[in-house]
Amino acid sequence: MSDTPLPKGFLSQALGRIKPSPTIAVTQKARELKAAGRDVIGLGAGEPDFDTPDNIKEAAIAAIRRGETKYTAVEGIPELRKAVAGKFKRENDLDYAPSQTFVAAGGKAIIYNAMMATLNPGDEVICVAPYWVSYPDIVLLGGGTPVIVEAKIEDGFRLTPEVLARAITPKTKWLIFNQPSNPTGACYTREQLKALTDVLLDHPHVWVLTDDMYEHLVYGGFKFWTVAQVEPKLKDRTLTMNGVSKAYAMTGWRIGYCAGPELLIKAMAKLQSQSVSNATSISQWASVEALNGTQEFIPGFQKLFEERRDLVVSMLNQAYGIECPKPEGAFYVYPSIRKLIGKKAPSGKTIQTDEDFAGELLETEGVAVVHGAAFGLSPFFRISYATSNKLLEDACTRIQRFCASLR
Repeated sequence: MSDTPLPKGFLSQALGRIKPSPTIAVTQKARELKAAGRDVIGLGAGEPDFDTPDNIKEAAIAAIRRGETKYTAVEGIPELRKAVAGKFKRENDLDYAPSQTFVAAGGKAIIYNAMMATLNPGDEVICVAPYWVSYPDIVLLGGGTPVIVEAKIEDGFRLTPEVLARAITPKTKWLIFNQPSNPTGACYTREQLKALTDVLLDHPHVWVLTDDMYEHLVYGGFKFWTVAQVEPKLKDRTLTMNGVSKAYAMTGWRIGYCAGPELLIKAMAKLQSQSVSNATSISQWASVEALNGTQEFIPGFQKLFEERRDLVVSMLNQAYGIECPKPEGAFYVYPSIRKLIGKKAPSGKTIQTDEDFAGELLETEGVAVVHGAAFGLSPFFRISYATSNKLLEDACTRIQRFCASLR
């Protein structure tokens, strides 16, 4: 039985400007193939395979038993806003009052609220490719124009001051800046960040949304810095965003948080008051414990992720035609398949794009990855190594086998 077609013009024009999330689509396809009996290893999802730590789960259970199951303040419960302000002071040396903090249903909702509350037609937002897939689409939903600038593999997938300066126009309203990067894992030293903030100081009309979601997942002794920490003069036009999803293995709890100028926070709250009202009360109480409670498990998470990174980088660099840089953070690698473009797969299909590569890899070897075009830079693909060493080794062996079969 088919659905009745919707009337012409029924759907919003804004909806026509965006596409479904490619990372979610890959993960869903891997689930469907598994359900159909296929032997599939899904490396598309950006979520830790660890369980949420017990102290956080117990805090949520205690909140339920206390009856913390009602609506909360739009901006978040006072206890969590205080914990967010404490986190920024403790870990980033940034002074924010609780009234300058805001809580939403995930980091994506923070970005959505910020863009929807500030963008007007004609406003430009600089997005650094490779970018997280949602940045340009959220800008488009808000009526703005994404301006895509390239962070080249030769530059370690880092934005350079020269490229940033060239991209800024009188219409630029925001720079969305993410590090450690999804999808590349690239990180910036203090000196590299300072070179970028020096450019921004010359353009006082440009605001910065810094997505620090992978802050705690850095390796090899790398020290994380955030924009407003490196250049305090930018603090009054910076929205510093983070969340509990990655460091605390809480993706499904859906809590993102941020801090910034109070008038911007109030604008975002006005918008949220007419959408979801507030983030889930129980998740907020769990996040209070995440930020205020023990952080002793984080180094263990880091160590396991670093081992997985080294395993994946080593095995992919042994695959025919793949060049895989070693990232400093997050839990992704972003290998180049430039040397494989034009090769023929066992099916007889010619690999003309990274989407062709990902499709043939899934069909031939049952490994689900996300093609680079989804992140705005080809020909690459993204692997999430947030899964067990055993599965990663199996998947990388299959990728090696697939690449060796190309002619």
